[in-house]
Amino acid sequence: MNIIVTGASQGIGYELVKQLSRHNNHKILAIARNKESLKRLANECKKVNESAEVLPFAFDLLHGDFSTMKNEIREVMNEKVDVVINNAGALVKKPLADLSNLDFDTMFGVNMKAPFRVAQQVVPFMGEGAHFVNISSMAGYPGSLKFPGMTLYSASKGALGAFTEALSAELLPEKIKVNCLAIGAVETEMMRRAFPEADAPLKPHEMAEYVADFALNAGRFYNGKVLPVAITTP
Repeated sequence: MNIIVTGASQGIGYELVKQLSRHNNHKILAIARNKESLKRLANECKKVNESAEVLPFAFDLLHGDFSTMKNEIREVMNEKVDVVINNAGALVKKPLADLSNLDFDTMFGVNMKAPFRVAQQVVPFMGEGAHFVNISSMAGYPGSLKFPGMTLYSASKGALGAFTEALSAELLPEKIKVNCLAIGAVETEMMRRAFPEADAPLKPHEMAEYVADFALNAGRFYNGKVLPVAITTP
């Protein structure tokens, strides 16, 4: 399969690429801003599986020219994409009064606009049976427990869920599946910065294992769904 993973330089995205690269028949376009981290990731994947095809693509999802992404897909993936995992995320935790226009633009830019723009570039290369997976958060899941300082983050992740439902309806004629995972607490750098005193129940590699399996197989069972992935009640 030809697979695209955004936010691949750390956390769940990093582990997700490693998990997917264990399969000999996958070619993975790993997207993030940090070029050195992507190179390190590709090397680690080769150590685990000499046949791993991990293609680092240094790209800024907030400020980059998305037409270059389409060119990259043409060149390295032969105009065919089977799975897209929009994993990149941005989190700024501040009281409402302290949030700036930059904070708004950053969180909605990475958490919502980037998956939208990725979809625009990638859909022309997807066909029947292809699968979009958008990684949201329990912070944006309706009815879940919310926390102070998370208004913008929760709103941006909630918007991603609505986008998932609408995109799945639009792509129904092409038989392309679109789903969203609202994940709970995972011990990532982003989580530790926002909640330094919290004890997350899952490690990045554990969530990555679940997401990888979902991305590869769940399109047969789900479409247009926003699914909570958490051990706590919403």
